[in-house]
Amino acid sequence: MARVRSNTSNRTVAGRVPPHSEEAERGLLGSILLDAERILDLCLERGLTPEAFYLPAHRLIFEAVQDLARESRPVDALTVADALKGRGALDRVGGMLYLDALLEGTPTAAHTEYYLDVVLQKQLLRTIIDRARRAEAACFDPSLDASAVLSRVEQSFFDLGENPNRGTAVPACDAVMAVMTQVDTFLSSHDGIYGLSTGFRNLDEVLHGMRRGNMIVLAARPSMGKTSLAMNIAYHVATGQGMSDHRPRAVAIFSLEMSRDDLVLRLLCTKARVSMAKVMGGLIARYGPEHEALILASKELSRAPIYIDDSAGLDINELRARARRLRKKHRVELVVVDYLQLLHADEASEQGRQIEISTVSAGLKAMAKELDIPVLCLSQLSRATETRDKFGIPRLSDLRDSGSIEQDADVVLLLRRPCKYPNDPEHSDPLLAIVDVAKHRNGPTKDRVPFNFEEQYTLFLDREEQRYESSAYAPEAETAVADGEGAVS
Repeated sequence: MARVRSNTSNRTVAGRVPPHSEEAERGLLGSILLDAERILDLCLERGLTPEAFYLPAHRLIFEAVQDLARESRPVDALTVADALKGRGALDRVGGMLYLDALLEGTPTAAHTEYYLDVVLQKQLLRTIIDRARRAEAACFDPSLDASAVLSRVEQSFFDLGENPNRGTAVPACDAVMAVMTQVDTFLSSHDGIYGLSTGFRNLDEVLHGMRRGNMIVLAARPSMGKTSLAMNIAYHVATGQGMSDHRPRAVAIFSLEMSRDDLVLRLLCTKARVSMAKVMGGLIARYGPEHEALILASKELSRAPIYIDDSAGLDINELRARARRLRKKHRVELVVVDYLQLLHADEASEQGRQIEISTVSAGLKAMAKELDIPVLCLSQLSRATETRDKFGIPRLSDLRDSGSIEQDADVVLLLRRPCKYPNDPEHSDPLLAIVDVAKHRNGPTKDRVPFNFEEQYTLFLDREEQRYESSAYAPEAETAVADGEGAVS
């Protein structure tokens, strides 16, 4: 029986031949030649590529098979031999004699799935070895930061877990049962919240909470209060406000703009309802009522499971690695990123800002799905909101740097404050803040969700502009929020 040399002298690792199974590769190729119509569909579903074959001859044969399939031509020993001959590669694989040997050595295609699984498993092991060698080389590169190397290596190995070679088809009956379980959860919910509550009734009535796996974008022009609103939501989640079980959930905050100390000071002043400007100016009396309120707020905030990372200039892969570790170690259930345009993507940095932001946006959406938690991302809006009209009303198209943000996001919230625009009919109301739910992949949009924003405390509160017909909120709850109770403070 004809055989082909492995030609592995330049592919050995420390004198050892990388993992492979020549027998499984031969069995798989023989099965394809026997029953290409059925076997190729299976290979396509499992993501088989020529690189999965260790022997160069086998890669050439599978490439010829792929070309024939793409051209809708029959695949058998004769057509494959003809395709290889046209490439000048027939002699390199051992000629027609070797193709006949593949057929003779594979009497039936019944064991194809076994051969395919072995080939893919061996490819995965070789990939692990290759990435480990790259990780080792990176460790000896003096120009690279150790933490950056760790995050890249961690991401590269985690990506192997999402290898498309693994079949993902799910029987319809299983999918139906899973969805019906969700439906039962929805029907048994008495507060209309199916994800994490934002702590704001008006917003939850539209969103029904922040759902797992969703990327939620909160966008605004500078100085509109988007960081304050995000921190209010984060504090609600971390203290269980708005949730029927009142259970605190761990929150991770990646602050690429503000320092950890500034962020904590903002949270303290919000909780204590003390002016941050007065605190920073030293204008409150030591052991006076405002100081006592800050001390009480510090005790409550210390108990909240909030984890703050204020590293600047994070790469999207590094952020994903850090979020993954926080999720595993502290069971984080919400990630807040402030803000999206300050992240970068090394792999796309030379392709222009638009491509880089698209890579960052896709990475954030992938992180939400990977960790199975909501990810709240802050984003800047372009100046188009101010040049288009006199009222500064934002649109989805105003999301800065890339249209991919709009495409990747499950929810887009656009924040504006009429008092910032002299020509706005509501300019005279300094408290009014409006959130437009401009995109909602799993529900309705809404042009106006009203808030009161007490800027000196960076505090958002529900605003009672209309009565809601939904029974999800009891009258007592409406009165409590109107009195300032139960809201982030």
